[in-house]
Formats: sequence, structure tokens, C-alpha cells
Amino acid sequence: MDVQRRIDEVGRTVAISGEGDESTVTISRDYTTGVDDLWDACTNPERLPRWFAPVSGDLELGGAYQVEGNASGTVLACDPPESFHISWEFGGARSDVHVTLTPLPAEGGRERTRFELAHVAPLSEFWERFGPGAVGVGWDLSVLGLSLHLETGSDIPAELEEWGTSPEAIRFMESSARAWEAAHLAAGADPEAVRASAERTIGFYTQAPDEAPGDAPE
Repeated sequence: MDVQRRIDEVGRTVAISGEGDESTVTISRDYTTGVDDLWDACTNPERLPRWFAPVSGDLELGGAYQVEGNASGTVLACDPPESFHISWEFGGARSDVHVTLTPLPAEGGRERTRFELAHVAPLSEFWERFGPGAVGVGWDLSVLGLSLHLETGSDIPAELEEWGTSPEAIRFMESSARAWEAAHLAAGADPEAVRASAERTIGFYTQAPDEAPGDAPE
């Protein structure tokens, strides 16, 4: 895998609300597929395990869902095939995830669609310690799985689990954390605090033994 190319394929932004009490971590990527196919990949319970994780429950407006081994929540809004909004509840904390799919001009006769995911969460001690990378690296890994699934049609999670302890995977996660560090700096955050939170996040994702975001949403 060309790790840097995979990192560069993804857009990342960080924003803090005007009141200073809420963060928005946004990740985006353009895919060479139609909006209907991308919507199906993101919402079909038979397809989600092929790149993300098994998801049970009622995947419809007002329904409750459970990501196996991870978050649960409720489908708060759904506008197929363009967007959905879910609550994201993990470790006693509540945040929100908004996914938007936007058709793009075709290239070479091939359909293209932009995937954008915004994770909105209250600012907390967890954010102060680990910054956007704690959830951002997790979403980067999910976007990587989606990319590989769309490119190959394969079932990706088992392959990523085996890959996850390799030097290449460690390099990917550290590069992702550095990219989120840059996005955090671009949002105008204090450089010293940004660097410290990025180092803690890298420590967790690269298996350093000192400090880890044990209740990380991703």
C-alpha cells in the first residue's frame, strides 16, 4: 500500500463552534462510483460488514442501531441517497454523526460521488487530552476500508485486522494522526496543546504503553 497516497486522498477539517463548546471533525473522500452504490455501501446491513462492521437494529428513520463492539444510537434523519444523521453513543458519551453523499461530474464516463462524514461532539476533557485524532484516525481506517471495498469488491475487515499490527499499518495510523494534527492547527488551536494531544493519540494507535484514549469513540 502507498500509505502517503491513501492519506492524501482524504480531506480533513476541524472546527470549534463559536460558543467554544462543540467540535466538528470532518473527513471526506471522492469515489469513482454512483451515489446509489455509495449509499448502499453505507446503509445496507448486508454490505456494511464487508468494509466497516456488523450493524444490527432498525436502520430506518427513528430506529435504534448497534455497531458490533462499538457505538449504538438512533437514526435521527435520513434522506436517501444523499444524507443521514445518527446519534453516536459510546462509553457513556453522546455525539452525532452526519454523512452526506454528493454526486460529482463524471470523469472518463465514470460516475463519481463525494463521501463526507462530520462527527460533532461536545468539548470535554477527552478532547483536551487527545484532540481530533482520537476519532479521526478511526474514521480514516473506516474510509480506507470503504475505499478498498469499492475498488476491489472484497470483504475488507478481516484483512485490515491482520494488517493492523504491521509496520505499514503503524505508519498509516501515525500519518493519519499527523494529518489530523495539521487540521487542528489550521483551525487555530494552540500549537503546544495540539502537538501534545497528537502525541498522545499516536501513542495509543501505535501501541505505546503509557497513555491511551481508552474510551475513544472509534
